[in-house]
Amino acid sequence: MQYKILLMEDEQDLGGLISRYLEAHNFSVVWCLDAKSALVQLIVEKAVFDVLLIDVSMPEINGFEFTAKILALGVHTPFLFVTARNEKVDRLHGLKLGADDYIVKPFDIDELVLRIQNIIRRNRTGQPAPAATSRLELGDVRFFKDTLTLLVGNNAPIELTSREASLLEILLGSENRIIKREELLSKVWGEYEAFGGRSVDVFISRLRKYLSPSMNVSIDNVYGVGFILKVR
Repeated sequence: MQYKILLMEDEQDLGGLISRYLEAHNFSVVWCLDAKSALVQLIVEKAVFDVLLIDVSMPEINGFEFTAKILALGVHTPFLFVTARNEKVDRLHGLKLGADDYIVKPFDIDELVLRIQNIIRRNRTGQPAPAATSRLELGDVRFFKDTLTLLVGNNAPIELTSREASLLEILLGSENRIIKREELLSKVWGEYEAFGGRSVDVFISRLRKYLSPSMNVSIDNVYGVGFILKVR
């Protein structure tokens, strides 16, 4: 299922990056450069969205004013504020308006995707229970794809970013098989391969840390080739 996002962001570079990245993660994005265009979408066109992604510092009508206006007009779509303002008073004001979340620039793009997915999941109603295939299990490691949640033994649940989850899913589905670095770059980074490079090692290190309490599963380097997820 493809979810629809309204992005209200006046920074061309950032708006373009967010739009492309969300679309690469199977979201449909309508990008508005100002509040008036967003109001046309919601009020005039009566377009329906799953999440509104609202930049606070917008020209003419800021994100807070825009939100107050659409709420007064009966639009109650879940929304998330994106802002460069990290003031407590701003965060409180945004949450008092009913924001489902609040993320401060600069932010990790994977974290933004995860926050949007969490908002959709919390606001979803009447959905069928996740299929059995939504869970991958090896030894004392359990990974729930629908919630991006990792459980290792009896330790506390770990919420993964979408990229961490994609990487882990590939590894768990390839137990005791060498996976080339190029394969991971292609499948996880895709068109963003230029930004991958050493990031693969960073993400593998994170997953190793998460899996370190496991008695059964580990990720080993295969020098000059890639990685292997070993199951004991």
